[in-house]
Amino acid sequence: MKPLVIYGAGGFAREVLELVRDINSAANEWEIVGFLSDDADSWGKVLNDLPILGGEAALDAHPAGINVVLGVGNPTTKRKLTERLRVRRVSWPSLRHPNVVMSARVSIGFGVVITAGNILTTDIRLDDFAMINLACTIGHDCVIGRYSTISPGVNVSGNVHVGEGCDIGTGSSFVQGVTLGEWSVLGAGAVVSKNLPANCTAVGVPARAIKEREPGWHLA
Repeated sequence: MKPLVIYGAGGFAREVLELVRDINSAANEWEIVGFLSDDADSWGKVLNDLPILGGEAALDAHPAGINVVLGVGNPTTKRKLTERLRVRRVSWPSLRHPNVVMSARVSIGFGVVITAGNILTTDIRLDDFAMINLACTIGHDCVIGRYSTISPGVNVSGNVHVGEGCDIGTGSSFVQGVTLGEWSVLGAGAVVSKNLPANCTAVGVPARAIKEREPGWHLA
């Protein structure tokens, strides 16, 4: 079994733990070592029967390297964590729930998380650290950008491009062929029926941009 730690100690981290346990039920693959957290007050506590080992310095206990999966959903936080950990000897496995329906023509980058109940059809690309939460559908020829997070119950039609770092709200939908620019936020239940710009917040049916940020806002 390969040792694995989950970076994060909130709700999504606990869901990732259950994902890994489901994977192990199908094929005993991962030794779950525990959680990591940037909250020093949580260090040494037990979360869902596993220890919170500490912050990133706890990785020093594994000088030969260890597998890390992100247990956070916020795209800006994911980017910051992965940038910080570049200097450490960690591997970023991609995890997929055993019940995911997915063709062989789906390209998956490093650190991708696909939870239960998802359907991905064909000629799809999931870039590094993309996350697909519960019960989504991703259609043909879609691209889900690096660090993007797809919340539960999202339906993405074919030929959709979701840019890097997008945060897609629960129950939202994309019609065929549209693009959501990088580092944008889409509100819950929104319907994207036309292209939307980078660095915006969009809501509604049809979705419209109600806020625009300066490029690079996510680097602050």
